[in-house]
Amino acid sequence: MDAKVEKAFEIANYMATLTAQKRILKEEYNQSLIFYHNGGMFKATKELITFVKTLTDLTDSNQSVLVDDNQLPVDVADLKAFLTTALSTYQYAVNAYHTAYSALRKNRTVEGLMLV
Repeated sequence: MDAKVEKAFEIANYMATLTAQKRILKEEYNQSLIFYHNGGMFKATKELITFVKTLTDLTDSNQSVLVDDNQLPVDVADLKAFLTTALSTYQYAVNAYHTAYSALRKNRTVEGLMLV
């Protein structure tokens, strides 16, 4: 096989593997954002964290009813504890995603990408 064609196949294989690994990392990140509270399933997004922080700042009550990711109402008796859980879940997920993505970016071979 011609050296140029072989090099093109190597690059194409690398790019396909890199894209697949990025997708897997993104899926793992999205899964690690999920947490459960009082029978409800929540995803620790920036929007949820901001909304709960606004609730704690603007209301006198430390309890509320939130709609979870399954569109079910969930009673949250302690908004501050809920906010702490959401923040820690988000921070853990983002840090793990960053660490894994940084390791992925350093690999320049298909074999190296598969080890991440």
